[in-house]
Amino acid sequence: MIHRTDRRSLLKQTLVGASGALLAVRSSSGADGPATAASSRPAAKVLAGAPGFSAYPFGADIWVRIDNRVFTCYRANADQKYPYFYPLIGPATGLPMTDETCEPWPHHRSVFFGCDKVNGADYWQEGNERGQIVSRGPKLDPSKEGTDWNVAGGVTITDVCDWRVPGQSPVIEDQRRYKITAPSRDLRLLDTDITVTAKVNIHISKTNHSLFGIRVARELAPVGGGLLINSNGQIGEKATFGLPAKWCGYQGQRLGIVESIVVMDHPGNPWAPDCPWFTRDYGNISPTPFLWIDEKKGWDLPAGKSIRLRYRVVVAKGGIEKAAMDRLWDVFVAA
Repeated sequence: MIHRTDRRSLLKQTLVGASGALLAVRSSSGADGPATAASSRPAAKVLAGAPGFSAYPFGADIWVRIDNRVFTCYRANADQKYPYFYPLIGPATGLPMTDETCEPWPHHRSVFFGCDKVNGADYWQEGNERGQIVSRGPKLDPSKEGTDWNVAGGVTITDVCDWRVPGQSPVIEDQRRYKITAPSRDLRLLDTDITVTAKVNIHISKTNHSLFGIRVARELAPVGGGLLINSNGQIGEKATFGLPAKWCGYQGQRLGIVESIVVMDHPGNPWAPDCPWFTRDYGNISPTPFLWIDEKKGWDLPAGKSIRLRYRVVVAKGGIEKAAMDRLWDVFVAA
């Protein structure tokens, strides 16, 4: 179902309320300085009118537009290693916040979900013959069909995926729900809710390639002049690697404008709140438990059992303000 945009409906929207103020957007004077543990700068006024959404399928993909400009695309072609989101467009620069692929690690694809060393197969790194996560076909939330604009609720995408080696039966089924919202024109949220169910007894060996991850654009990462920081105020790979945190993210400047992207780990996830983070100054982060498990024991999920995993991706104008990100994390958890 195609959700077409209707520009006239924007005139009917009310002012953005307190949800738009969750992000402490800086004023134009000194707005784009480095992140600090706390900021005394006042929040800027939020633009009038809530952003409008449209979403539509195109082949195996679903495109999402905000104010009739592309924000992201959920890519789910059957010949891919796994489904993923690309791009995630910055609200201020209009530039991608993530990389779709890179060297020397081409398996990093923007915003993705997978795992290495699952029953001896690989659902993370390149090579479809080693294992694939295959979408059954993503869908837009059917309750929103027939509406031109869905300002209050944003866009919801659902999908069911099979983890399998080509020619073999699936070993895992995952059910996904992605919700994309924009509390203000300077802030976008991608909320991820995935239930993973074992179809057979699952054994995962110790690996640093696991579960939810992002690969950011070079300019946002420390190697490109950006900043990596977590919820504890720790900065850079050496200070954040292997440590638990509520959230972790990058900020950087392009076109003279600072933007940031942050991943939040839900405390209801099986390994929270002490799940260590895999972090890299070159631009890859993931709250991943399996690098720190016992190498001999590994981790097991018996056939028929499930785990639920939730994450939030924040894309925003301005640098990372700890207090604002903590509030967004609190709202994410409360929801």
